[in-house]
Amino acid sequence: MEQVHLAGGGTPGSRKGALRVLLVMLLTALVLGGAVPYVAGPGRSYLSYLVLAQQVDGSGSALAAEEARAAGGEVVQDYPQIGAVLAYATGGFAETVRARPGIAAVGATRTAPVPGPPRPLSGAGGFGSAASDSLDGPDTRDDESTATLPDPGEQDSWNVAMLGVGVRPGVETSAALLRTPAAERGVPGPEALHKVMVAVLDSGVDDTHPDLRGAVDPKSSASCADGRPDARAGAWRPDDGVTESGHGTHVAGIVGAVRDGHGVMGVAPGVRIGAVRLLGPLGQYYPENIVCGMIWAADHGAKAINNSYFADPWKYNCPQDPDQAAVVAAVSRAVEYARGKGAVVVASAGNDSQDLGAPRRDDRSPNDRVSGAPQSRELGTECIRLPGELPGVVTVTSVNRDGQPSAYTNFGRGKVSLAAPGGDPDSGVQGAVVSDWPGGQYTALAGTSMAAAHVTGAVAVAAVLHPDWNSEQLAALLANTAAAACPPVSRGCGDREYYGAGIVTLPR
Repeated sequence: MEQVHLAGGGTPGSRKGALRVLLVMLLTALVLGGAVPYVAGPGRSYLSYLVLAQQVDGSGSALAAEEARAAGGEVVQDYPQIGAVLAYATGGFAETVRARPGIAAVGATRTAPVPGPPRPLSGAGGFGSAASDSLDGPDTRDDESTATLPDPGEQDSWNVAMLGVGVRPGVETSAALLRTPAAERGVPGPEALHKVMVAVLDSGVDDTHPDLRGAVDPKSSASCADGRPDARAGAWRPDDGVTESGHGTHVAGIVGAVRDGHGVMGVAPGVRIGAVRLLGPLGQYYPENIVCGMIWAADHGAKAINNSYFADPWKYNCPQDPDQAAVVAAVSRAVEYARGKGAVVVASAGNDSQDLGAPRRDDRSPNDRVSGAPQSRELGTECIRLPGELPGVVTVTSVNRDGQPSAYTNFGRGKVSLAAPGGDPDSGVQGAVVSDWPGGQYTALAGTSMAAAHVTGAVAVAAVLHPDWNSEQLAALLANTAAAACPPVSRGCGDREYYGAGIVTLPR
């Protein structure tokens, strides 16, 4: 997740902080037959693999499945939309299948083995709509590391005001703008926005939160937490047993929390949200989860797909490594599929203060390991973050309340598309972004996660204004609107290295 510590506020920091301990505990539970949904094999350990055929369609995925089974793999999910399958296997599976005719790539998507493939889904699986039966409230426990806030009553929403008036340093960002009716601000109202669906691919969304009850669309929501679409009612909700599972609820609130005088107001209040949980029981955003979520969102008509995370287990994936190359190819196919279906794919730029256009260091991969230190890798520009550095993705950097780049944000000329409010963790609650938290609560977070969510809300507004436009046209509109609101100065939002086209501004 792309958020950073809020100084003195007690909010969660990196999701990797206690990961080693968590993984050891969970993998022990796996071996002992615990609740984590894997089938234990007879003394064997499995890795998950994405197998991609050269043909990018259903016949390609059928060939990939055939070759995977012939090599001893167990196919657990078919992705006919991109000519790929997800399989679990042991031994030299990847090398065997790579040599087969018609196979484009094969790659392990994790480094820490599990006892076996995930258990079969009981109920609604596949890429159809989610179940529409009544929803029970989640059994949510407070994350003791997260400081929650009283109901903010939609006050001091500096982040939303910044988008509404094209705020730049020195311009007032008070809540007065937010009290102006949407029609007078040139922004579509909730009835128009409700015709648009945007997907939040994240840790899950608490759809019982008062700000989100009317926003989350059950028929467009699912879990992809193990690479398979689980459309059972409530599957999209956060797993409170996984560290920082409230992150997706915070992101969803920024995108589309209702405007009712309570809580917070989203950038696009009234928009329908497809909640797609990617965060799995081991605290990872594995590539198959991303592929599944991207396809699900595209097939359910998303006009924007928000990605406020980076792919695990490798923070940067390098083409010279065959496993990582296969991961890049699979996620790239899923992104292209979504864009072809009309969705703008939005991603956070990351919180490492790194120039994405220059060589860099990766000190935390692989982050699904259960022992030992991470590899310290010196990487070239060919190694990329997923999905943010893929072609066509709208990659978002973070700015503070004064419009200046946040100290933590990644950047890079030609690598980032837009800037948006992400906040300053060192300025307390007033300098961070306040949004929803599971259990009807609120908290303040800062990060490029928050910045990306603002852009996703802006895409929803653009889609209402131009319902027949494709993903490229909608993304171009946001870039042109941001550039037009950016004064021609050498610094400030004219610095393309940090701002891309400029600070996102709601189109009219």
